Amino acid sequence: MTALPVPGRAEVVAMLARYGNRPAEDVHEALGSLELTWLIAEFELGYQIELDLDDERLDAVRTVDDATELLRAAVEAAGAARP
Repeated sequence: MTALPVPGRAEVVAMLARYGNRPAEDVHEALGSLELTWLIAEFELGYQIELDLDDERLDAVRTVDDATELLRAAVEAAGAARP
């Protein structure tokens, strides 16, 4: 089985750019709640990983860098859990 690619900042920005069909340069560092919801849905569809986030963890994601770290950790955890 091949390992899932760990998403970097560029991949997260690309996913966010699809929200509103905008260029990556137009993605702001601060994330709104709709952008975050979109990003989570895009990630779950693309990576086939379901995120189980409580309100506290979700509230902690406020920037692109926060989201990148969250998604990176989810991929690493999923990789460790797979045989």
